[in-house]
Amino acid sequence: MSSLKGRDILTLKNYSQDDIYQLLSKAIELKKQQKNRLPHRYLEGKTMAMVFHKPSSRTRVSFEVAASHLGIHPIFLKDEEIQLGKREPIKDIGRVLSGYADAIVIRTYKQEDVEKLAEFASIPVINALTDEYHPMQALADLMTILEVKNRLTGLKLAYIGDGNNVAHSLLIVAGKLGISMTVACPKGYEPNSEIVEFAVSSIRNVRQKIMVTNDPFEAARGADIIYTDVWASMGQESEREKRVKLFRPYQVNSELMDAAKPTAIFMHCLPAHRGEEVTDEVIESKQSVVFLQSENRLHTAKAALVSLIW
Repeated sequence: MSSLKGRDILTLKNYSQDDIYQLLSKAIELKKQQKNRLPHRYLEGKTMAMVFHKPSSRTRVSFEVAASHLGIHPIFLKDEEIQLGKREPIKDIGRVLSGYADAIVIRTYKQEDVEKLAEFASIPVINALTDEYHPMQALADLMTILEVKNRLTGLKLAYIGDGNNVAHSLLIVAGKLGISMTVACPKGYEPNSEIVEFAVSSIRNVRQKIMVTNDPFEAARGADIIYTDVWASMGQESEREKRVKLFRPYQVNSELMDAAKPTAIFMHCLPAHRGEEVTDEVIESKQSVVFLQSENRLHTAKAALVSLIW
């Protein structure tokens, strides 16, 4: 039985270093079982409700395939079917779904809606993305780094681009796990200052640094990992033209990669807009681990479900 049983994954702020490593260890174990064709249907007879208000490919597929491998039955609920907070109060939905399912996976806009759902649900709630946080992506990222670099503590991660939900979740886990992280973005597009302060307060040793800069080359210099994301996320389509012009100096190209260590890896949570935030040359290079990163969404989804339910 997991020591994480019954908990939620909302932001990872309340997860300790040991908690995060427990999830990563379980993901690596489950990945090995899958590769060796060993059955791991730990959740046979269980059910999970999937509440999705935002479009998704990797998140939905990874959780539904995870469900198939684990033996848990997924019920997919679109916005028009559940109408979170419109047709009935969120607190009622949390209690109703708790009577049917063993976990809720939710992908929506407002973090406060996820928090409210978790408050009234008596089963684990997993945040599969909000405008503020993307904790499941951060877990897949950590697993990928651990597989490629064989460690987390002492590494330097440079995040180049918009200070969005992905940047927020990476900041939270970086602080806890001894990863130095620098976010480089245009003025006015920095990550939330409270989240940066939380990451700084989590620093584990004097050599570790959490920084925000407007200079992408300062961030990339000596980095072990270069990470970027789209410049305009879902819901920001009206800002796209403005953002493309403003973020152009933050494109991850061969010149920026050359500022990092020769052994640096390139990461992107996908989907990528090739020719914008990253060049085709970089994303197709030997340094790119984006498809390993994408695959690991499956294994960390499994780890979360097993750890919180079993």
